[in-house]
Amino acid sequence: MRMSVLCVIPARYGSKRFPGKALASQTGQPLIQHVYESAARAKRVDAVVVATDDERIRAAVEAFGGRAVMTRADHPCGTNRVAEAAESFPDAEIVINLQGDEPELDPALLDRLVEEMQKDSKMELATLAGPLSAEDAADPNAVKVVLTADGDALYFSRAPIPAARDGEASRWAPVLLHFGIYGFRAEALRAFARMPQTPLERTERLEQLRWLEHGRRIRVLVTDHRPVGVDTPEDYAAFVSRYGQRREG
Repeated sequence: MRMSVLCVIPARYGSKRFPGKALASQTGQPLIQHVYESAARAKRVDAVVVATDDERIRAAVEAFGGRAVMTRADHPCGTNRVAEAAESFPDAEIVINLQGDEPELDPALLDRLVEEMQKDSKMELATLAGPLSAEDAADPNAVKVVLTADGDALYFSRAPIPAARDGEASRWAPVLLHFGIYGFRAEALRAFARMPQTPLERTERLEQLRWLEHGRRIRVLVTDHRPVGVDTPEDYAAFVSRYGQRREG
């Protein structure tokens, strides 16, 4: 039976590397609108909402006809903000946490995430990963993930993992680039929000480590499609250029 699916997009104004990113609008639309509309095109998503603590973002979302939920300003991470917003949707059985900086997201990725969770009732939390380039391996902003033999996450890190003692890590232990998109069963999301932050989470500044440190499993779905996120003003300029080329084509 099909489950009710909610996609929540956490959005803050105060991004360290790109303040006001969600409202950047050189394409004629705020960045958050591009993300929202991509998510709304997913066939298996029933509702999309932006979770924010900033009135400017709320107003921008409602101006283009989207839905926004105001949340507390003191959440330690985006998933906690998603959990608060999901409380307003008690019928949601699966909650997708989609970062607000994925304007070129392929909606099929969300559909695959939902489909896999609907097929496996024991899957509490799932995420996506794909090919890792040599440039990504050395970039602390590119999160790496290594898997168990069963396809669950063994560890996430900003550092190159595993350490290649003989310089041949990729030959023996495939490493993937993690994409910050999560699918939670509603009860698992509530459980996550109740958990205190953990040492590895604080050290790496990666919220998904909280789940692993509490002994829980994260299924990693591997895809060849790589979403292109917007982390910096330079990333945004590149997106604007690609968007303009598509419009002209």
